[in-house]
Amino acid sequence: MNIQKYLEKIKKYQIFVVLGVFVFLVAFFLGVNFRNLKAVSGESKKYPIYSVDTNEKKIAITFDTNWGTNNTKKVLDILDKYDAKATFFLMGTWIDKHENETKEIFNQGHEIGNHSNSHPDFTLISRTRIIEEIAATDAKLMNLLGKGTEVFRFPSGSYNEKALEIAESTNHYCIQWNVDSIDWKEQGADIEYNRVMKKVKPGSILLFHDNAKYTPETLPRILSNLKAKGYQFVKVSDLIYKKGYYMDNSGTQKLKEK
Repeated sequence: MNIQKYLEKIKKYQIFVVLGVFVFLVAFFLGVNFRNLKAVSGESKKYPIYSVDTNEKKIAITFDTNWGTNNTKKVLDILDKYDAKATFFLMGTWIDKHENETKEIFNQGHEIGNHSNSHPDFTLISRTRIIEEIAATDAKLMNLLGKGTEVFRFPSGSYNEKALEIAESTNHYCIQWNVDSIDWKEQGADIEYNRVMKKVKPGSILLFHDNAKYTPETLPRILSNLKAKGYQFVKVSDLIYKKGYYMDNSGTQKLKEK
C-alpha cells in the first residue's frame, strides 16, 4: 500500500469518526437516548400498562389471586366498607377450585381479570400455549359467569415483547403495576403500608395478593387514608384509556395530543 492511499484511508476514517460524534451530540441535545433509538427509527418498543397519566385522583386496586381463599371474604368486606371497586386477576385453576368465591367477587361488582390458566412463565412458552392459557381462563369464566375478561396480567409479571404482542392479539389490555405492596414477602403491616403510601399517585395501579398474611390489616389503613385525600378506587378497565393513547417508556399510558 502506498503512502498516499494510506493517508486517504486515515482521512476517511477521521471524517467517519467526526460524523459519528456529531450525530451522537445532536441526538443527546435533542433528548434522544439510546433507549429510544428504536422509536426514532420507527421500531417503537411496546409496553404493558403500568400506570395512567391523569390529574384525576383515581387509582386501581388489583389483586393477584392464586393462593387459596383464607382472606378473600375479609378483603371483599373491606372493599365494600370503603366503597372501593377492585380488579381481581384470577387463574383458571383457582377458578376450578373456588367457583363460589369467583361468583362472589363478580356479584359484588368487582372486575375479574385473566391471570392465565396455570401460571406459566410467558417468556418460556410458545405462541400456541400463550393463547391457550388465556383462552382457557376466559372460557371458564364465560361458563360460570356468562362473561369473559377485558384485562390480562402476566403470571409473576413476566413478559417479553413476543409475549406482549401475542397477549394483546387476544383482545386484552395487558396490565402491570407501578405500586407494589410486596405483601407476599409478609414483612409486616407497617412496612407494606409505608411502601404503598410513598409511591401512590393519581393513575396508579396497585398490586396486592388477597391471601397474603398482612393484607387484611394493611388494606383498611391504605383505603382510609387515600379516601381522606380524595382518591377514588376504580376497576382497572375504568382507569385506563381505551383509544387515542400511547405508552411512554416507563409503561405510563398517556393520551395523544389532539
